[in-house]
Amino acid sequence: MRLSFDLDFPPVDQANDAGLLAIGGTVSPGNLLLAYSKGIFPWNVESEPVMWWSPDPRMVLKPQDFKASKSLRKLVREANYSLRIDTCFENVMINCAFNLRKGERGTWITADLTDGFVALHKTGFAHSFEIFMDEKLVGGLYGLAIGQVFFGESMFHKVSNASKLAFYHLIEFLNRNNFKLIDAQQETQHLKSLGAYAIMRDEFVSLLNNYVNQPSLCGNWGKGQTRYFRLTL
Repeated sequence: MRLSFDLDFPPVDQANDAGLLAIGGTVSPGNLLLAYSKGIFPWNVESEPVMWWSPDPRMVLKPQDFKASKSLRKLVREANYSLRIDTCFENVMINCAFNLRKGERGTWITADLTDGFVALHKTGFAHSFEIFMDEKLVGGLYGLAIGQVFFGESMFHKVSNASKLAFYHLIEFLNRNNFKLIDAQQETQHLKSLGAYAIMRDEFVSLLNNYVNQPSLCGNWGKGQTRYFRLTL
């Protein structure tokens, strides 16, 4: 598998107080894999240069530490839904892009970023967990898997708690497949309600150094058409 890494990121401790590390470059599949493996992610709106961030502290969750609430476990048992994995990745991204949060002036899921992640999905590194009700997509999430780390990007819901159902099944999958860490990037109340917590950036980078160098579970996670691939960055 050939990937092009045409950016050379500075050390993450050079980020400013807001977490901004660098500006410019492209969100090509190779650059995205390189950035995330170093604890960096892009976040800007359409028509702006790509901005690369590495905030301190960082929101994370260890899948094995996740404790589903009683209400969530009841929802998993009783809700009339079906789970699908990696069946409509781009559609999940599009829905996340239109799921603007309070105070946002535009989506950071730009057309270029969508193209980059769709390419990573086709190569088996990016994945979506999808909740369907009556054959309609009502919630989901997507992210990037490198080594034993899942980098959660965004989630959406059209029906109450649909994104929580997707997250529950993501956790189940990650635990079955020996993932060690979920990167949740920045703090939100929704992520805190799901068990995410903040750690300092240097601790986060140390964890990444241990986990991203492990073989990555690539392929279509829903169909079980997977292989382990050791990514050389």
